[in-house]
Amino acid sequence: MKTRALLLKKALANSSMLALLIGLTACGASGTASQGGAASEAGQLSDVLAKGKIVVAMEGQWAPWTYHNESDELVGFDVEVARGIAEKMGVGVEFVEGEWDGLFAGLDAGRYDMIANGVEVTEERAQKYDFSVPYGYIHTSLVVKSDNTDITSFEDLAGRITTNSIASTYEAIARSYGVKDVLGVDTIDETMNMVLSGRADATLNANVSFYDYMSVHPDAALKEVAQTTDASLVCVPIRKGEDAFREKVDEAIEALRAEGRLSEISVRYFGSDITKKTD
Repeated sequence: MKTRALLLKKALANSSMLALLIGLTACGASGTASQGGAASEAGQLSDVLAKGKIVVAMEGQWAPWTYHNESDELVGFDVEVARGIAEKMGVGVEFVEGEWDGLFAGLDAGRYDMIANGVEVTEERAQKYDFSVPYGYIHTSLVVKSDNTDITSFEDLAGRITTNSIASTYEAIARSYGVKDVLGVDTIDETMNMVLSGRADATLNANVSFYDYMSVHPDAALKEVAQTTDASLVCVPIRKGEDAFREKVDEAIEALRAEGRLSEISVRYFGSDITKKTD
């Protein structure tokens, strides 16, 4: 029997469910002020066009989504997707880096126009934010040390200690399986080191993030023991009621998809195309 977390992921992976969530949140907020203080439906779009740029929040340290390369340049899948969205809208882009939980606080306060950081749609987030169309489909991997024989499924997490970004989707999933504690981290390297050192029994992360880590650290004594069956949707969260801005973001994403640019960016950073639903 599937657990609550897996059932939630299945529901959110269903495209009709996403359309319903987006439709309901957009209609319910029509004609009202957004959390960032915009007074009309076209408020944020007008502001973006007036200032000539989109302000995009991201962590900047979670490869291969957003990170700094050897030259300390901000790069990653989401960096390039955000640049593409801005380009299609005819404006520039400004990236602001911060800790995971602070990204949403900044979006709420109107400091950022959107977040691009591998954000997955959840029922809780859909109650507070509107979402773009999906531009990525990922699965959650359960990762442990190579010599761990006690954890072979998500159900084995009960009473264990995991490590993840605080307030992340993965923390929520871990807690739904009854973990004893979740240790907060800021980077993917910290996450894996917590497991390798034995401070944490396991971590839950996007499968593509784990695969990327292992491609860089092929000798790391880690293994994937389980993975969710159904894909999660990666979308851009936007303040509620900003329908005109959200529609422009959707148009830009679909244009990048039609050009094959989304797929090209994905293959470059992940080694595979996560922009197309495969299950």
